[in-house]
Amino acid sequence: MRGFLKPSFRHNPSESQKAFQGLSRRRRVRLAEAAKTNLVKASQWARGAAVAPAIANALDAQLKAHLAKKK
Repeated sequence: MRGFLKPSFRHNPSESQKAFQGLSRRRRVRLAEAAKTNLVKASQWARGAAVAPAIANALDAQLKAHLAKKK
């Protein structure tokens, strides 16, 4: 009975992480390359998993730039 003494842990992705998940695969690859990472780590970030803070900040900045350009 693993973890019965503490509450379960749920990942709560932010709005930017949800927006990243909604993009096409090709767009996610391009944003990940611009952030100097790969799609695997970018997908982990989008799910709310633990990634390096530098990667998370770079992906968030690239996503905000893409969304600003889109408007």
